[in-house]
Amino acid sequence: MTRFSFAVTATDGKARSGVISTARGEIRTPAFMPVGTAATVKAMLPESVRATGADILLGNTYHLMLRPSAERIARLGGLHKFMNWERPILTDSGGFQVMSLASLRKLTEEGVTFSSHIDGSKHHLSPERSMEIQKLLGSDIVMAFDECPALPATEEAVAKSMRLSMRWAQRSRDAFGDRPGHALFGIMQGGVTRALREESAEALTAIGFDGYAVGGLAVGEGQEAMFSVLDYAPGCLPEERPRYLMGVGKPDDIVGAVERGIDMMDCVLPSRSGRTGQAWTRRGQINIKNARHMDDPRPLDEACTCPACRNYSRAYLHHVFRAQEMISGMLLTWHNLHYYQELMAGLRAAIAAGQLSDFVAQFHALRAEGDIDPL
Repeated sequence: MTRFSFAVTATDGKARSGVISTARGEIRTPAFMPVGTAATVKAMLPESVRATGADILLGNTYHLMLRPSAERIARLGGLHKFMNWERPILTDSGGFQVMSLASLRKLTEEGVTFSSHIDGSKHHLSPERSMEIQKLLGSDIVMAFDECPALPATEEAVAKSMRLSMRWAQRSRDAFGDRPGHALFGIMQGGVTRALREESAEALTAIGFDGYAVGGLAVGEGQEAMFSVLDYAPGCLPEERPRYLMGVGKPDDIVGAVERGIDMMDCVLPSRSGRTGQAWTRRGQINIKNARHMDDPRPLDEACTCPACRNYSRAYLHHVFRAQEMISGMLLTWHNLHYYQELMAGLRAAIAAGQLSDFVAQFHALRAEGDIDPL
């Protein structure tokens, strides 16, 4: 079985391009992972997601443990077979969702007891249980169980939470064991305080993981604060391992993160935006529900090759969104995912050519021009 490995093939400043090798295929980095929360990327077929250029999907431990259950998925052959995606899958640990979605939760050193947001049923999630669930799912990249406090929070609260997460990281490592072909990532915490981030990185490095995530960002602190952390945080983590920024984000967040040394990202934004009439393009965001698109025969983006742009006008997309037809969310989601993967491909090519600064300047220049009205 192919062991998990990571190779950096080019650098440009802090930015890196490379390849993660897994038993289920290669992941080109920098990589954007579409989110398949409940074993599906909403409004998309798996083969359509792959056609956009995605090498890996993200699944959600919290949602899958509640419905249909990890045990049921295991009996049915594992998550890859269950959702018809044979390429790599990363599963998050469930920690963030427990903190943000679950009700009546009780946090102790042992773990978290909570009530399901679906039916109120009681559940317990600990580092050991999170590892067990992710093993049952069969994910290729497993995330350590952590606590993710919402920002803003006091430095004392962030420090307490981070140190608990580091103790849970050791327990996650112990429970994960030796699983050839599968990888375990640790998660750096520490809010926006540099000393806490450095302490967290030191603790994770001492434990030893196959990859490292920068967690606890994109939770309300704003882009400026996030970038100030990313100016130093990736450099605190082992150079030879992939670095994953969790839950990010908007295209300009992604570009800024890659400039600062991030290799992997995920976010629900492109699919969620597609279902609410929002399209991401080279010139920024388009709200297809606006009346200005009602008679517009142009595609969303004339340079885009996705099915929505090749075959349909803004006028049609405006119509089907207003008529609440399912094809609206399907086409807009496909377009958004295609745009995100095109952006990642552009970043990889620019890093390989040593032209990242030119690529970034053009990216920002087009967005500054904005969407151009038809003549």
